[in-house]
Amino acid sequence: MQTLNQDIRDHSFKRVYLLYGEEVFLKMSYKNRLKEAVTAGDTMNFNHYEGKGMDVNEIISISDTMPFFAERRLVLMEDSGWFKGGSGAEEMSAYLEHIPETTCLVFVETEVDKRGKMFKAVKKQGYAAELGRQDSAQLGRWAAGILAKNGKKITGRTMEFFLSRTGDDMENISSELEKLISYTLGREVITEEDIEAVCTVQVTNKIFDMIAAIANRQTRKAMDLYEDLLTLKEPPMRILFLIARQFNQLLQVKELVGRGEEKSAIASKLKLQPFVAGKIMLQAKAFSKEQILSYVNLCVDAEEGVKTGRLTDRLAVELLIAKKY
Repeated sequence: MQTLNQDIRDHSFKRVYLLYGEEVFLKMSYKNRLKEAVTAGDTMNFNHYEGKGMDVNEIISISDTMPFFAERRLVLMEDSGWFKGGSGAEEMSAYLEHIPETTCLVFVETEVDKRGKMFKAVKKQGYAAELGRQDSAQLGRWAAGILAKNGKKITGRTMEFFLSRTGDDMENISSELEKLISYTLGREVITEEDIEAVCTVQVTNKIFDMIAAIANRQTRKAMDLYEDLLTLKEPPMRILFLIARQFNQLLQVKELVGRGEEKSAIASKLKLQPFVAGKIMLQAKAFSKEQILSYVNLCVDAEEGVKTGRLTDRLAVELLIAKKY
């Protein structure tokens, strides 16, 4: 990201950029910042294409066209499929060696094969920026910066509490920060009570609470949480997937803790935020390895029951929660 920030700041642009990775918020943010920096609002020298099936010859022709009364032409392409070897990838990867100095190509992709010709061509001719999930420290600094710009203060402990409720999706964090800023109008310090009052608990947090209720044999509470998720229009099969994922993570964490691994190492190996890894480590203590394995197998049985038509999706999750297979 440092290279992107410097290029935007210095107005010294490479001929081609690739923005990819899991963090949609960052991809959209840098896409818009590059667009504004290169075009300065000029629509005459800006071309936008989206989706598979783009006409390679048309894009090459546009890219070879001199900008009209401007330094550069910007051609923005989103989800082309070329970075996974889609039709036209060969022609476009060959063209990247011949982009005019007056043209800037920007690719924004969901899926990328780093071994493919397109990726290698971008790396050679320009810059590929992987915009992945940020760790808790980076998210905390970013969120605190937004609050500071709005005259708000927050302690490290309260920030950790905030992130534990919002998760690591930056778009969601941004939305929750807006709610907090509005709610605390006239006050400087953000408190945990403010966060509890206005911040929406993410689905994954409800799943975590559901697993905790199961561990404590609070079947009624787990069922209530399940009903809450159904009220929020969450499909039963997605809930089942999230429960299965949680138990799989518990199993992995249990094994790593058993080997003497620390929280930071576990977070790194499982690609989790450190505060999430810490929560899972605590939750794993409530189960034996055999109990976790039992629930992992129950999740498999539940999915199989739905696929074979033996159970409805809603009943499958209810039976899993009550452990009545």
